[in-house]
Amino acid sequence: MSYEIDLDLALTRADFERAGERVGPHVHHTPLVTSLTLSEATGFDVRLKAEMFQKGGAYKVRGPTNLIALLSDEERARGVICSSAGNHSQGVAIAARQHGVKAVVCMAANATPSKIAATEGYGAEVVLHGTIWDEANEKALELMEERGLTYIHPFDDPRLIAGQGTIGLEIMEDWPEAEVIVVPIGGGGLISGTSMAVKSINPDVRVIGVESSGAPAMQRSVAAGHPITLDEVDCIIDGLRVRRIGTNTCSVCRRFVEKIVTLPDEQIFDAVLWLMARAKLVAEGAAAAPVAALLQGLIDAPPGTKVVALLSGGNLDVEQLRGLRWN
Repeated sequence: MSYEIDLDLALTRADFERAGERVGPHVHHTPLVTSLTLSEATGFDVRLKAEMFQKGGAYKVRGPTNLIALLSDEERARGVICSSAGNHSQGVAIAARQHGVKAVVCMAANATPSKIAATEGYGAEVVLHGTIWDEANEKALELMEERGLTYIHPFDDPRLIAGQGTIGLEIMEDWPEAEVIVVPIGGGGLISGTSMAVKSINPDVRVIGVESSGAPAMQRSVAAGHPITLDEVDCIIDGLRVRRIGTNTCSVCRRFVEKIVTLPDEQIFDAVLWLMARAKLVAEGAAAAPVAALLQGLIDAPPGTKVVALLSGGNLDVEQLRGLRWN
């Protein structure tokens, strides 16, 4: 793999602004939606960063767009490969098509059918393997060697982290008074980029991460001081279902994230339904995790605190939701 491991990784405001110049022309500046209902329910002043309105239905297009723009002509000519639970695959496929680059994507065989179809629709070759991201990633690394493809890590590459962090720039541009940002955690790329970006503008902003209690890889890794691999994962939400987070992302979260909270999948899906009914927003499971943490009282802050819940995407698996709630 060609990305850099940097245990002192600390991207600057200038790094994120340059990433914004590369990414901005190709993505949407998504809205920061006021939620009076959620504010009343929590006692905070809450706004929702609505990345479900992003190209591909999730924030994941940002990082690959920045990364592919930085590849050499030779790396682009070889084509790119990635592994994904779903949204990263679409992000890579969209970014690769924008740059005229061939893309191969390895996804778990139980990935959301709509995400598989969308990825193929954006022009990528899809290879299904395993049942969780880690197994799909092993296949991607095999194909990288066999075909000579350029690997795009879904969360641990600093160039990708910089692209994801453009969300943080948008949040601070739209609401410079924000005091707390609540972010879902899978492998950690989103919270790493967001935390560094917002703190490069206002270091007093608190960043709180949210994981499934059935897959607390980042929480346990931060506590251990290094990445650990979970023996098992009891989580059906694809964006949160990771056994091992990144080396870079673990280091960033140890230094830039104030707290990581966890809660069960069912409470996260309750938040999906809450967002549909009360905010008229369709959020996928991982995206609803910050709202779930707010509704469950897991965010420790004084009343009136200005809080942003980062809704990372809207590619909801409706059949999975139905099975959890009504079977």
